[in-house]
Amino acid sequence: MKRTYHLWILALLITLGSAVYQRLTGPTYPKHYVTLLDSKAISVTLERAHGGETDHPVTVETNNPNISGRVEWKRYNTNDEASSIPMIYANGILSAQLPHQPPAGKLHYTIYLTDGKQTFSASTVIRFRGEVPAPVLILHIAFMFAGMLLSARTGLEMITKQPVYKNLSYLTFIVITIGGMILGPLVLNYAFNEWWTGFPFGNDITDNKTLIAFLAWGTAAVAVWKSPNPKRWILAASIVTLLVFLIPHSLWGTELNYTTMKTN
Repeated sequence: MKRTYHLWILALLITLGSAVYQRLTGPTYPKHYVTLLDSKAISVTLERAHGGETDHPVTVETNNPNISGRVEWKRYNTNDEASSIPMIYANGILSAQLPHQPPAGKLHYTIYLTDGKQTFSASTVIRFRGEVPAPVLILHIAFMFAGMLLSARTGLEMITKQPVYKNLSYLTFIVITIGGMILGPLVLNYAFNEWWTGFPFGNDITDNKTLIAFLAWGTAAVAVWKSPNPKRWILAASIVTLLVFLIPHSLWGTELNYTTMKTN
């Protein structure tokens, strides 16, 4: 019982660590800056993802009417001329609106702040998506997290003297299948009007790494069912799942081609 408890704690730490790493290194994690203008530290956050059908607000709290700003933007990977919009100061906040884009559309935008003597600038790319219903998104995240946890826990079971792996292996495969291969495409369809953009139809990393984890645990489940010694397949599936989920989330994500207005 004590051994089982320790293995679950270790699996949880591995899962939390990989989830945090994936989140912080992903292309949708906001960019944060601090700059000094008019002798005051100003915090600037540039968002890199926007959900829903509204324009995206770009805001900076300055509490200083002597600081002004503007935002330049253009559609990502196009030859469009950049558009420039002034930031409006009200209630201590400078703000501007980036125009809403179709699902998977991206804008490259740059923010400029100045106190008349010094100018700060920073730029990034933001991707727009449709609104995903909260219950669907929560279930997807919950099942994917549970799948990562079970994968780590089942892999750790292989280092014990007398591993008990049958039910854990089957449960891991089932949870990853539900989270990644059922709820995952549902989330993708709400967000980008596509059901699947990984192999063989596209190069979306998120879809592809989910597919790899699904195939790895599918192979392990078959080995548990048919092989007299499936431990190496289970351990391999656990390691493969950990490695693929260390890849930043949404890297090479679904993107709108403005020339054809199709996602890829």
